[in-house]
Amino acid sequence: MHERTTTRVSLTALLGTPVTDAQGHICGKLKDIAVATGADAGKVAGLVLKTREGLRIVPASEVMETPAGTLELRNPSALTELNEKSSFLYLAQDLIDRQIIDVHGRKVVRVNDVELEWLGHGSVHLLRVAEVEVGLRGAFRRVLKGLLPRTTLDGLSMKMKANGIPWEFVDVIEVDPARRVKLRIEHERLAKMHPSDIADILEDLAPAEREAVFSTLDEEVAAEALEEVEPKMQKALLETMDEERIADIVEEMDPAAAADLLAELPDEKSEAILEEMEPEERQEVEELLEFDENSAAGAMTTDFVAVHTGATVADAVAALRSFDGDVEMITHVFLVDDKNALTGAVSLPRLVLALPETRLDVLSEPRVLSCPWEMKLNELAETFDKYNLQALPVVDAHGQIVGVVQADHVISYLREKV
Repeated sequence: MHERTTTRVSLTALLGTPVTDAQGHICGKLKDIAVATGADAGKVAGLVLKTREGLRIVPASEVMETPAGTLELRNPSALTELNEKSSFLYLAQDLIDRQIIDVHGRKVVRVNDVELEWLGHGSVHLLRVAEVEVGLRGAFRRVLKGLLPRTTLDGLSMKMKANGIPWEFVDVIEVDPARRVKLRIEHERLAKMHPSDIADILEDLAPAEREAVFSTLDEEVAAEALEEVEPKMQKALLETMDEERIADIVEEMDPAAAADLLAELPDEKSEAILEEMEPEERQEVEELLEFDENSAAGAMTTDFVAVHTGATVADAVAALRSFDGDVEMITHVFLVDDKNALTGAVSLPRLVLALPETRLDVLSEPRVLSCPWEMKLNELAETFDKYNLQALPVVDAHGQIVGVVQADHVISYLREKV
């Protein structure tokens, strides 16, 4: 029974390697390596050779490594003309010097080299991508290749600290010949990241790559990420998108964040987006657009949960279950009377610990703080700081609750002032 072996080799070392047939006749030199995408991501599909007849590709299964460090072609007839329209990712052409997303480290890095592995089992040798090198080791190899013997270069580079990213943690941003940019290889993993991490990645990318990544996100994830980036970048991300797509994203945003975004856009663009939105979401955002952005009303969200003052814990739970806003932003259930005037507030911890039949007015906090809709943001920040608030209801002249200001909005305001 043959023992399974594994050996590592860098793309830099392999490129230019002579490829011979079984008799030692040179068939060509290695020009590039084609890697599969999708379900077979990371699997080497073929080797691209530079031959006298031009570029040819051969299945990876037809090539094996020799003890002399060259590559041997089992069957020269397996060489076929390269089809440039194939969906392969070419490591040298598409990956080296490109920006990639390290979904494990939540950052954007540049590729200096690629580490591959020969998986040997008897007479069968398979090649696969192991990791990408983003540190100095890969850059060192590439700069000194051809100036030093391969064995010397390998020995020196191995003394340097490796900085590699396993292939399964890589999302590749590839630029095709038409200079369009598209995200390749399991881009849906981005959707599992925290919106702040996605925002950091977007900010690190060049405009074309940024647009490519953002376009792959579904509406909900795109909305969350959009809320985390700076207003200037928000506008840049939306510039090339049509109004219908933008409306789908804006509908998923917190109404206050959506209003802030639309307020930064030209009036024509903003109105066109509003026209594409669903009536209910459009009305919420339009109402917020009427308020001064430096007031409590301009900072509030209209997504909150309010029930009648005579309701029970069970009623509040039912209201929470039917709430279609961002549940992570809910800190309290507010109590209102028959005229929608604010009468109380129950924090979620108190709600969770109480029995279903318990009346909410019994659980309500003894003093319910609120602020008038016209309160300025600097006063609002002082109120949050003084009372260590998570959220503050906003009321109109009749004491009716019209929205809630969340602590994160106040924090964002304070950061902008620094």
